Amino acid sequence: MSEGRPPPPHDLQVLGLAWLTGLPGSVAALVLVWMGDFSAKVQWTLTSLVVGTFLGVGLLVRERVMRPLHAVANLLAALREGDYSVRGRGARAGDALGEVLLEVNALGATLREQRLGVVEADALLQQVMEEIDVGVLAFDVSGTLRLVNRAGERLLGAPRSQLMGRGAGALGLTDLLEGPVPRRLTRTFAEEGGPYELRRGSFRQGGLPHQLVVLADLRLALREQEREAWRRLVRVLSHEINNSLAPIGSIAEALRDTLLMQPRPSDWEEDAKSGLGVVARRSQSLARFMSAYASLARLPPPTLGRVEVDAWVRRVAALEKRRRVGVRAGPALVVRADVDQLEQLLINLVRNAVDAVLSAPEGAGDVWVSWAVLSPGAVEVWVEDEGPGLPDTGNLFVPFFTTRPQGSGIGLALSRQIAEAHGGSLRLENRPEGKGCRARLKLPQGA
Repeated sequence: MSEGRPPPPHDLQVLGLAWLTGLPGSVAALVLVWMGDFSAKVQWTLTSLVVGTFLGVGLLVRERVMRPLHAVANLLAALREGDYSVRGRGARAGDALGEVLLEVNALGATLREQRLGVVEADALLQQVMEEIDVGVLAFDVSGTLRLVNRAGERLLGAPRSQLMGRGAGALGLTDLLEGPVPRRLTRTFAEEGGPYELRRGSFRQGGLPHQLVVLADLRLALREQEREAWRRLVRVLSHEINNSLAPIGSIAEALRDTLLMQPRPSDWEEDAKSGLGVVARRSQSLARFMSAYASLARLPPPTLGRVEVDAWVRRVAALEKRRRVGVRAGPALVVRADVDQLEQLLINLVRNAVDAVLSAPEGAGDVWVSWAVLSPGAVEVWVEDEGPGLPDTGNLFVPFFTTRPQGSGIGLALSRQIAEAHGGSLRLENRPEGKGCRARLKLPQGA
């Protein structure tokens, strides 16, 4: 089967249509000329004029039709080449060709604005990547390094020109493209530092998949946290030890002065017994303090099992004998947790709530525990009281900080540590609907 012949070019079609349109009039004119009573010279002259007009008008029509189309083609070619500064003349409304040129010019202006925005955004992104103190690397699907920022150059110990185009295996970075993320890396790089946090993501460039690797040096952040932890520890230890050493030192000096007196006072034995009793009590208090700190630091990892929320809450509520603790039952739920640690956590919260109610001036108010599922996969347990509320929440979870005369300052810190060890959280807030405090314990829901 033979293929059909391709159509003639558009300009030839326009020219053919123009000539075809003028052909009847031209033929009629020639017939009148040659059928009329004219001399041969006039006939040939008029024939030349008719034929010339016929041909010239066809060519003129083709030019008038094709010139604007060529102009539009040139404009579109310039836009395709990325030159958005060219504009078509004769763009005006109310004219078919003018409206086409108006749209082409508007398209050029839009593309110019978008290109400018892309260039500015790319320049900003490049500047940010160069300035951030985080190593950024990008690898293509074959594991070849395609992008690295200044921090990445320092991390790998080589300039960009020596790194780009090399494979992850040749650079010793294969482990960065494998394994779970985010995770902490303790490996070494050319630049001294670490540990590092590794994050990885994917993106497409030029239609091909790439992997983006981000390496953040945690050293400075961890050292600052370590220094802050030491400062808080020293401050707390100094406060508690000084509270014990000051009276011990004062009593010891008083007893020494008494023993050096000649003659000694008649009641010196009673003073000695009383002073030694104070020394013993303060020593025991200091020993209890150190024991409490050791228990906070040695919290074992939880042994997970099925814990029914209703039974757990009612069991702990029944342990409080100073004030009745109400249970506002929620749905039947189960959490996977260490039952002993959860009981200790809830005991601390209930005890704090009862202490708050008993410390109120009127000594009245209720304490209750409730629970619900406020978000998918999470159980929230509330311990609420009608006490005086929280005057300051900034130091609630600071170890050994307490507002009660007989408090140890361990309960809330230990409770939050238990909650976080179970993948949950603990926070305290004043009740918005009335006086008192609300402790909100959030735990993952178990099967």
